[in-house]
Amino acid sequence: MITGRQRSYLKSLANTLKPSLNIGKNGLSQSVLDQLEIQLEHEELVKITVINNSPVEAKDIVDEILEKTQGEFVSQLGNKMVIYRKSKENPKIDLP
Repeated sequence: MITGRQRSYLKSLANTLKPSLNIGKNGLSQSVLDQLEIQLEHEELVKITVINNSPVEAKDIVDEILEKTQGEFVSQLGNKMVIYRKSKENPKIDLP
């Protein structure tokens, strides 16, 4: 569980990130979850966009993503969300 201060720090890091994962017309499929697992392990902080033609909305799938990836919620604004999970093999982000 991350603290409010850590969440704020992660939000500041996420401001410069471009979305690296899009959830499209197939919704939250297994291939999207597999891709997210890879990105979380390598980058730790991932920005996700739910595009307009997706059958799901960002606010509706946040909890499912967190449950399946064991990630931490950082932020969600409109159709974008940011997820964090510390890398097991190569941690890059030092939380305050």
